[in-house]
Amino acid sequence: MQLSKSEEELMNILWKQQKAFLKDLLDAYPEPRPAITTIATLLKRMTDKGFVAYKSYGRSREYYPTVKKKDYFSKHVNGLIKNFFDDSASQFASFFTQETDLTKSELEELKALIDKELKKK
Repeated sequence: MQLSKSEEELMNILWKQQKAFLKDLLDAYPEPRPAITTIATLLKRMTDKGFVAYKSYGRSREYYPTVKKKDYFSKHVNGLIKNFFDDSASQFASFFTQETDLTKSELEELKALIDKELKKK
């Protein structure tokens, strides 16, 4: 299942804070902040989707992510590779390195990461 753009924005805040009350999440937004009812609605949808859970303290709820950021985005990238690059990671890598404005230093970092993974295999 996937999150909407506004849900992803809230999820990123929750991943950073690890656990938070509704007020804490609202305070983490830059101005202009969304309405508190908007945040509550997003949290309800994200809870229904299984991305967020909460612990109740009287009438307050402390929210926390149930999905790791790395796992969520890994699934996204793998779906992107499957759907847009014929399930070919090398086609994706080729597109990524040619169509983005990576500096020489960033390309060298990528090469080092690839070399490190090659040594593991």
